[in-house]
Amino acid sequence: MNAKQIAFADYYIETANGAESYKRAYPSCKSDATARTNASKLLTNPNIQNYIKERMEQKDKLRIASQDEVLSYLTQVMRGEVQDQLGFETSVRDRNNAAELLGKRYALWTEKKELTGNLGVTIVNDIPRSK
Repeated sequence: MNAKQIAFADYYIETANGAESYKRAYPSCKSDATARTNASKLLTNPNIQNYIKERMEQKDKLRIASQDEVLSYLTQVMRGEVQDQLGFETSVRDRNNAAELLGKRYALWTEKKELTGNLGVTIVNDIPRSK
């Protein structure tokens, strides 16, 4: 990929608008129709598609908390290691909520009982025969 294609892909990630992204990456293009056509062609390029996909995955990793990150945060709240925005200690209610969420995650308590095994079925035909 050349520098303008990379710029186009980066603008496309930012705006999700092909024609606008093309015009920003290729400032000499003044025609909306040409921008739409060329943007459409660029968006079908496998190298550009892969670049956009990889960049979006990187951004998602930065924006979206991982499972480990969530579990770590809940553990810190439960232990009272997190302060609120005013600098106060974590409330008992918040600590209990964090403990409950962690308990659910690790199935420390369940209301349903899971039974597994091979249960045989016996069919009894006790309906009298009519004559």
